Amino acid sequence: MSVNQPTHTGPPYGQPQPGYGGYLPPGYGGQPIPTVPTSQYGAYNGPMTGYPQTAPPQGSLRAPTTSGAPASASGTLVPPGQPAYSQFGQGDVRNGIPASTASLQRPPASQQFMPGTTPTSATQSATFQSYGPPPTSTQQLTNHMAGMHIGGASTSVPSPGVLGYGPPTSVPPASGSFTSSGSGQYVPYSSQGPPPPAVPHGLPPTTLSQGLPMAQPAISGPPSALNLSHQAPGFAPPPSSSGVGASNYPPAAGVSRPPPMQGTSLPGQAATGPLTSQPNHVTSPPPQPAMTGPPLGPPMAGLQGPPPSHPSQPGYALQQNGSFGQNRGTQPNYGPAYPGPANYGSQPGPPQPPPPKRLDPDSIPSPIQVIEDDRNNRGSEPFITGVRGQVPPLVTTNFLVKDQGNASPRYIRCTSYNIPCTSDMAKQSQVPLAAVIKPLAVLPAEEAPPYLVDHGESGPIRCNRCKAYMCPFMQFIEGGRRFQCCFCSCVTEVPSQYFQHLDHTGRRVDYYDRPELSLGSYEFLATVDYCKNNKYPNPPAYIFMIDVSYNAIRSGLVRLICEELKTLLDYLPREGNMEESAIRVGFVTYNKVLHFYNVKSSLGQPQMMVVSDVADMFVPLLDGFLVNVNESRTVFTSLLDQIPEMFADTRETETVFAPVIQAGMEALKAAECAGKLFIFHTSLPIAEAPGKLKNRDDKKLINTDKEKTLFQPQTNFYNNLAKECVAQGCCVDLFLFPNQYLDVATLGVVPHQTGGSLYKYTFFQVETDQERFLNDLRRDVQKEVGFDAVMRVRTSTGIRATDFFGAFYMSNTTDVELAGLDCDKTITVEFKHDDKLSEESGALLQCAILYTSCAGQRRLRIHNLSLNCCTQLADLYRNCETDTLINFLAKFAYRGVLNNPVKTVRDTLINQCAQILACYRKNCASPSSAGQLILPECMKLLPVYLNCVLKSDVLQPGAEVTTDDRSYIRQLITSMDVADTNVFFYPRLLPLTKIDPNSDSLPPAIRNSEERLSKGDIYLLENGLNIFLWVGANVQQGLIQNLFGVASFGQISSNMCVLPVLDNPFSKRVRSVIDMFQSQRSRYMKLMVVKQEDKLDMLFKHFLVEDKSMNGGASYVDFLCHMHKEIRQLLS
Repeated sequence: MSVNQPTHTGPPYGQPQPGYGGYLPPGYGGQPIPTVPTSQYGAYNGPMTGYPQTAPPQGSLRAPTTSGAPASASGTLVPPGQPAYSQFGQGDVRNGIPASTASLQRPPASQQFMPGTTPTSATQSATFQSYGPPPTSTQQLTNHMAGMHIGGASTSVPSPGVLGYGPPTSVPPASGSFTSSGSGQYVPYSSQGPPPPAVPHGLPPTTLSQGLPMAQPAISGPPSALNLSHQAPGFAPPPSSSGVGASNYPPAAGVSRPPPMQGTSLPGQAATGPLTSQPNHVTSPPPQPAMTGPPLGPPMAGLQGPPPSHPSQPGYALQQNGSFGQNRGTQPNYGPAYPGPANYGSQPGPPQPPPPKRLDPDSIPSPIQVIEDDRNNRGSEPFITGVRGQVPPLVTTNFLVKDQGNASPRYIRCTSYNIPCTSDMAKQSQVPLAAVIKPLAVLPAEEAPPYLVDHGESGPIRCNRCKAYMCPFMQFIEGGRRFQCCFCSCVTEVPSQYFQHLDHTGRRVDYYDRPELSLGSYEFLATVDYCKNNKYPNPPAYIFMIDVSYNAIRSGLVRLICEELKTLLDYLPREGNMEESAIRVGFVTYNKVLHFYNVKSSLGQPQMMVVSDVADMFVPLLDGFLVNVNESRTVFTSLLDQIPEMFADTRETETVFAPVIQAGMEALKAAECAGKLFIFHTSLPIAEAPGKLKNRDDKKLINTDKEKTLFQPQTNFYNNLAKECVAQGCCVDLFLFPNQYLDVATLGVVPHQTGGSLYKYTFFQVETDQERFLNDLRRDVQKEVGFDAVMRVRTSTGIRATDFFGAFYMSNTTDVELAGLDCDKTITVEFKHDDKLSEESGALLQCAILYTSCAGQRRLRIHNLSLNCCTQLADLYRNCETDTLINFLAKFAYRGVLNNPVKTVRDTLINQCAQILACYRKNCASPSSAGQLILPECMKLLPVYLNCVLKSDVLQPGAEVTTDDRSYIRQLITSMDVADTNVFFYPRLLPLTKIDPNSDSLPPAIRNSEERLSKGDIYLLENGLNIFLWVGANVQQGLIQNLFGVASFGQISSNMCVLPVLDNPFSKRVRSVIDMFQSQRSRYMKLMVVKQEDKLDMLFKHFLVEDKSMNGGASYVDFLCHMHKEIRQLLS
């Protein structure tokens, strides 16, 4: 199903959170919003404590029009000389959520009712509800839009008929339409001026309209989902008590507010429209005659009027791609909207000061809702890859893949599945064209791993010119005797042994018997021509290199590693049906000098050889250093028993580092094999030796132009060492256990460039951290790895791969070289146009990886993907994948900090996203008031996710985030896949009290904001690196007893890192959920129990990424306003 079909995509934005009854007062038609990826890291973006409660932020709200002439049906523009936008700069909003908002329900009294807007749920302000079903008639939309302009002259509005992708009508902003606050500043609106007369009418489709105050007090009675004011659109003034619209915004310079106009309702505006039970209609209020008493009848929505003057474009339903949400049902687990009493018309009352307003978080796109909708719509059907350019389900959806000619999205995900035909179009949209490739991804048990094809000594069939490998898109001609390459169009002879006849459709008759003709992913057995020095490789080796300096011994780390290795070595990776692994192992310990061990099977006891000349490293023994695990078991078990005792009394605190890598690399070179070094290291290498480092940590550099040096290695020594390692096929996995600054930016260079992994356990303590470390080590040793790998990405004519991101080395512009490539690593490739593409032929990618398997077999793994090409920008925007886009943008930004000031990188990200959304607004959305923020349906989460990237520790560190933490996260993200970045930037937050102990299903997640938390609940938050268990102060004692085995909240220990095993359904279910989360992530997440108001509470709040963060990061609401302002400036 295409992402933009008008089919049900889930409840509108502005509905109560799934499974989260407490927050949105039930009858407000509020419905929750989709979730977002979790942020994976500790100090992420918590709400700010203590922000004042006076003027909550307003966000992009729409303001009422001042003069009420309805727009002409033909979609005319604003009269010249009149400001097209609301006069209040869109970003002038105060950050943060008033501290008081966390209460469970906002009393209806705080919802002042605004004529023409429906009151929305307590947490839900009238504003952004523009995601309802399509407006029922032209006039309704017209009125929608007539309400857009805040002060100043009336804007005339386009007819709704153009809601598809009509040509944009440009509405230039009048000069003076932005307030003069600095561009990035969020400033509270001050209250000035009389309330404007006009009445906004619900928003047009996708838009978040800007300038409307949210959460207004109802004038009488509780707000109902669809109760609208009884005023004619844009005429009778609202009662002065309603404090609507622009009354509390500073007027824009040079725009005077006309006096309120009074009038009667227009002819032809009978109300008809959606029923009250449709909560998604919250913002399309019907106009009703101005009245001073109770309304004359039930409220009705939608205005009837003249038919739209221009029909919507063919093929798209009215409320589409940018309209948030088609007709949607109520949220999972929630009843329908509250039909409440229909009597708040515009009864005048005594004037009262307008209440503080804020933009309602429930009315803006919710990651939770998007994720929920995708699961419901696409989780049940298998994803069949036979069709070109299909957008796959989201990474958060569980789905099965059936390979029918294109690689599974588990191997390749693209930022867009429909790419522009020309480079001009690509530049105009600013959407990066990129693929995130995970070549050795592990598939679920129900999906078959890639078939291994053996073509014998002749090797795989390839194009003569571009050397692309045989794939389903090659075209056989001349009865099957030749084939035409789908990448370069060259014609190649089919070797006689590969010849096969064609059927009546031109397809080979053995099509289904050959994986390379019918599948998107497969492997070829490589011939000796694909091997180094034309010689088949030896099986790889693993060398364990253990720091035995004072810190490592004292913490118990050395003993822990030695105990674990005794059993872990039985689980080395092996090929399919082999009885034992072909991998050989070796052992080294080190401090200022290196100790090599001979563990040859014929020895009674291991022998130690010491190399103290670290400046000229060599390996003192060949025979007996790398051994078969089963043959030498007794000898190395004895060694592992002795190591902790041998160094128990050491006083040596200094360590070397580079010589350790050199020693491992030399050992592999001597054994003529590739392999991996597992290095366990504790401190900055300050001992006299090559690669010696000094402590250069300097917090004063943060936010200066020299901040980038903190991310760069101190010396080029390690870059050169990494290059030598890659040439040898020596991959380095580094486990760090620092108690102070260690210079991760420098030590991480070799793991990064060799395709290895980096793990960091700061202030390691055996009691609290062994679980995480041992699980990481086990997984790292056991996982599937390819060695000595080279990857090349070929593309069809018209585009080419221009840029690469990930953990690898490149000696030329096309080949990605990896000493090791494991099943968790991704390589991200950006493509640029070098010619025109055609819609008929589309675009093709082929990713080929040549590698040595863990049994020493040389193989080629091939992944093919076909994409559509488009000449209309609307098609590009309809086929984008936001999670992949964010993955790419984060990697792009995290590489950018190496050479640019962090502020420049942040500004570049904001600007690029504003350009992407402005291009959509200008070229694809129907004309509408500039006061509305219109987002493409596929990209409506771009602002919230982008804000999470901007607030991440790399780009906006809090005071407690160390330089090493930032370098570590930067390196981690660089090779992360889309599912991991999704949960890292927008953590998953589950209310555990909603769990059904007898069911396997999880309760719906909730949004990452403090105001969603209830004191009576327990929540689980995971971001791929940590799991937090947050316990509210008022949780029932029975739950505490069942989960923690203690009697009261006060007795729960904050140092707990595993839950006690208790025999009750709740405990079992919570532990199984935690185990399930652990199994879905590539690293073991440390469990931290956080009691409300406890010392860890601030750390936990870092991850509530929709809130303002302690280190100055904007809240989601504020950022959305800021993006809107940026977009408007671009459009003007």
